[in-house]
Formats: sequence, C-alpha cells, structure tokens
Amino acid sequence: MRTTSLIAGLACAAGAAYVAKSLIRNVRRIDWQGRVVIVTGGSRGLGLVLARRLVDRGAIVAICARDEDALNRAGEELQARGGTFYSSVCDVNDPAAIQGFVNRVLERFGKIDVLINNAGIIQVGPAEQMEIADYEQAMATNFWGPLHFMHAVLPAMKALGSGRIVNIASIGGKISVPHLLPYSASKFALTGLSEGMRSELSSHGIYVTTVAPFVMRTGSHHHAFFKGQYQAEFTWFSLGATLPLLSMSAESAAATIIN
Repeated sequence: MRTTSLIAGLACAAGAAYVAKSLIRNVRRIDWQGRVVIVTGGSRGLGLVLARRLVDRGAIVAICARDEDALNRAGEELQARGGTFYSSVCDVNDPAAIQGFVNRVLERFGKIDVLINNAGIIQVGPAEQMEIADYEQAMATNFWGPLHFMHAVLPAMKALGSGRIVNIASIGGKISVPHLLPYSASKFALTGLSEGMRSELSSHGIYVTTVAPFVMRTGSHHHAFFKGQYQAEFTWFSLGATLPLLSMSAESAAATIIN
C-alpha cells in the first residue's frame, strides 16, 4: 500500500510540475506580429527557414551573413513572401561589424525583440588533423560571435524591459562527437554560456532559450570544412546530414524553435 501511495504521489507531483511548466510557457509565448527579430546566418539553411516562417507570422526580420550574393537571394525570397525585412553583410567574427549591424537595425526599426544566434561553422576530421587554428576559428564563430551579438542587443532589450535570445547550439554541445572536436568544444562553450545567461537575464524580462538539435537536413555537408581522408569524412558526415532516419528536417526544427 505504501509503495502504491508513493507511486501515486510521485505521479501527481510530476503531473503538477508538467502543468505548471506548460502554463509558464504559455504565459511567455509571444505574438510575432510586428516583432523585430535578428537571425544570424540567415541567408541559407536553418537561418533562412526561420526567417521565412517568421516573416509569414508577421515578424520584421533582419538577417545577416558573410555572403552578399546569398543574402540578396534570401532577400528576394522574403520580399516575394510579402515580408518586412532588412539584410546586411556581417561577419560574426568581427565585433565591430556586429555592433554596426545591430545599430543599423535599431536605427531602422527602433527596437530589437528577438535575437536568434544561428550562424556557425563546422570542421570534420580526426583530432590529429586538427590544428589550434581550427579550434580558434570554431570558437570565434560558434561562441564569441553569439556572445558579441548578445552584448550588442542587451542594452536595447533591457531598455525595453523584455526580449528573447535563442542560441542554436547542438547535441554536439552536450555529447562530444569524434571527428567534430572543434565544433563540439565550441558548442559546449555556447551551451554553458546560454544556460548561464538564462538565469542571469530573467530578472530583466529577457528569456534565453538554448536549442540543442540532433543532426538537421540543412545542406551543412556542402559548407563544412573537411580534413584527413576527405572522401571518407565527407561520406559519413553527408549520410548523417541527409538521411531522414538519422536527421531531422530544417522545417521541423524551425517550427519547434519558433513555438
């Protein structure tokens, strides 16, 4: 009887916790209409899928990336959807470029409601082929870039008394993956930063979400950097990044992130 009562009590407690969490999530859910959203790495892949969905929901979307041609193509697509958007070249490795981009968004739209740190790079290959420069490059893009963007938008969000920051980390930022060590190390760093920022910023009405998706079908294998036995590394990585049973679609990931 005691065991039955204990199990029933635990079940009730778990149910209450789930309900409470759902209520909090619903309270924090926002209407995207008219929200100003920055999406880094917004010219392709998950970033572009997020930008499409946000524009469709009435958000004002500001995208940035390093490739001007890709940005122009993305801009044409968003314009065709009838969305309000802004696009500009910005290298997330350059703090001055980040601040300049944020300043231009504020000048144009007057506020920033949401930052989605999506831009990233990935290097594939055995540890013995990786150099210190590979780790530095991964950290510069996957960790320092998001940190500099957060610092750039936080004054405006604090002045507004609200804001959302979404950091696209990875399952590789929770479980280290062989042959992806610079990537995993930088995503571990981003995960720790993001989860700590969530606690620090909630008192300002700013909520931080850490996203750690499994492998996504975003075409990342076409933009990754490979070392060692190039063909073998490309084969295993591209299979994981394209097979439906081993990966999730960018559309599914984007829908989950936005919800």
